[in-house]
Amino acid sequence: MSLYGALYTGVAGLAANSRAMATTSTNIANVNTVGYKSTKTEFSTLLASTAAVGNYATGGVKAVPLPEITQQGDLAQTTSATDLAISGQGFFVVTNTPIAGPTVSEVLYTRAGAFQKDADGYLRNAGGYYLQGWALDANGNVPTNANDMTLINLGQVTGTALPTTTAALRANLQSTSTVTGAYAAGDMFAGTVSPQFETSIEFYDSQGSARPLRMAFVKTAANTWQYEMIYDGNAADISVANPIATGTMTFNTDGTIATPAPPLSITVPFSAASGLSAQTIDVNFGTPGAADGFTQFDTTSTLYSSDVNGTLYGGLSGVRVDEQGYVIALFNNGVERQLYKLPIVTFLNADGLGPLNGNAYRATVESGGPSFKHADTGGAGSVSNLALEQSTVDMAKEFSNMIVIQRAYSAASKIITTADEMLDELTRLKR
Repeated sequence: MSLYGALYTGVAGLAANSRAMATTSTNIANVNTVGYKSTKTEFSTLLASTAAVGNYATGGVKAVPLPEITQQGDLAQTTSATDLAISGQGFFVVTNTPIAGPTVSEVLYTRAGAFQKDADGYLRNAGGYYLQGWALDANGNVPTNANDMTLINLGQVTGTALPTTTAALRANLQSTSTVTGAYAAGDMFAGTVSPQFETSIEFYDSQGSARPLRMAFVKTAANTWQYEMIYDGNAADISVANPIATGTMTFNTDGTIATPAPPLSITVPFSAASGLSAQTIDVNFGTPGAADGFTQFDTTSTLYSSDVNGTLYGGLSGVRVDEQGYVIALFNNGVERQLYKLPIVTFLNADGLGPLNGNAYRATVESGGPSFKHADTGGAGSVSNLALEQSTVDMAKEFSNMIVIQRAYSAASKIITTADEMLDELTRLKR
């Protein structure tokens, strides 16, 4: 090995350790970066030539940074509902440019889940990347094509209302009530026949308004009652005259209901002037032969309970994300509605991903192509809400590395100063 070769070896040592120090300092600088994955440095020899057996091959050294992207960081609890973390393998899908509609720019990947709404309602993290997911259809299904993703936008969600579709009633009609012989449908509403029992419930229309519905009953024979359902709102709201439904209710000798069998479908015939379409409600008076709905016992006629679904209009009060990655809107009327589902993307070699500014990655030849999966299936991790993945940097390890690198750098510099002194001695031989 020549003296000049020794100089170059020392220079290679300085360069390699400088690069190792840069990697270590980057790790330390990102100790508080959400989702940051530390990088370790390995050293590899550089040979001037392939030496024959018994000969020595001179050379140098190079530093090889190895990202540890698959290393799991600790999860820390937060108070923001849009802070997300992945427990296990996988990445969130993001893009660096918000574009309205299903078209987005380059698809990128990140573990940094500190997302917040921007001025337009899009979820963006501290690195400036926008979260993507599958928009659910009216039935809550994800798109057939896994690549059909859109930006997560909470700014378009304002409020919701659920119309009433079912009503279940528990009541008793007194068995010893007097039989009313002369009755025709509509007599109770008209006032020709006085009802022996009346009760009212509220149902909800498709625009979130509460509407009154009155039910009147009269006994017309042994174990036989007639009922009328009367819309008690503005008469102009309906397109036909009250009562909107009439029928016969019969009981068994043990006091349990015999007919009608559930469900009994009634239609509220809203008029065009009301701005509503006709609304169908399935009413459950009870199971025939069971005392779980209407009964006929010798006790005062009374309504025990009513279970009517639907809700009034409710505004958006918050959002949450469950372990399966569903983005769920919360409304102040108690309704929860699934809006999106977040895919979890895995790679055959995640450590081969290409790093980008802002703690994001792009797919490379070394990483392989992305696999879009549902959370907690097929090796993909689960989603943790109100949590952030912490940096994987170990401060104690990084400071120890700094000491070793500093000593190695100092030693490499000694190679250069020693070789310089030997070259100077060589040049003095001529004098």
